Amino acid sequence: MITLNNLDTKFKYEVAEEPGGENIKLCFACGLCTAGCPVSEIDPEYNPRRIIHMVLLGMREEVLSSNLIWLCSLCYTCQAHCPQNVNFADVMKALRNMAVREGYVHPSFANRIKDIDTFSQRLRHQMVSSVVDRKSEEMELEPAKLAEEALKGLKTKV
Repeated sequence: MITLNNLDTKFKYEVAEEPGGENIKLCFACGLCTAGCPVSEIDPEYNPRRIIHMVLLGMREEVLSSNLIWLCSLCYTCQAHCPQNVNFADVMKALRNMAVREGYVHPSFANRIKDIDTFSQRLRHQMVSSVVDRKSEEMELEPAKLAEEALKGLKTKV
């Protein structure tokens, strides 16, 4: 249960001072970030609008200790949709940095997440390249098969 005494009224200002968090206070909760978010499509708990709302309310501990701030894939789809230029992916980077700095997670955790982000971008690139290379063929590979082939390609390039 959240009480007013547990809210940090300075939290949104501190986030706004972080690189990437500058426009957080401009959010008017239209929900376009969440509507376009590929992560929210596969995880109903992930809701960018709710995360921003929590920041604006001052729910520091709940936000910085949450696993949700690590789920953002930094695809910037939200940025393309946001009419207020909030740049949610950059806000997630700011929140992640704050979580590490304030001891909510160990710095090595952030490095592991960065490695996962890099790997997933390489995997996506390899999968898209595979599709593009076969675009003239009739191709109906299931996503799992496509991922398997892409992983084989990544292993041979590493």
